[in-house]
Amino acid sequence: MKEFEIELTEREIHALAVGVAATRAVEIGCDDCLDRVASYAESRLQGLPTRAALRLVEEHLELCPDCREEFESLAQALRHLQEIGSEP
Repeated sequence: MKEFEIELTEREIHALAVGVAATRAVEIGCDDCLDRVASYAESRLQGLPTRAALRLVEEHLELCPDCREEFESLAQALRHLQEIGSEP
């Protein structure tokens, strides 16, 4: 087996440790998160409580900046559509 060295900065080590500590027994990946993020965004926009099935999305968004960015863009678009729909 070939050994190799990886040099990490203190910041990178800290980020890895935080990620490992945040790992849960049940998680979803980015694909599953993005499949459900529209339902999650609509629930949040309507002020509805988060259903158990969507809590995994919420937890994933806390950990994944790429999916969180996708969610924030979608939520912004939904808010805009809601504002347009409420105009007289």
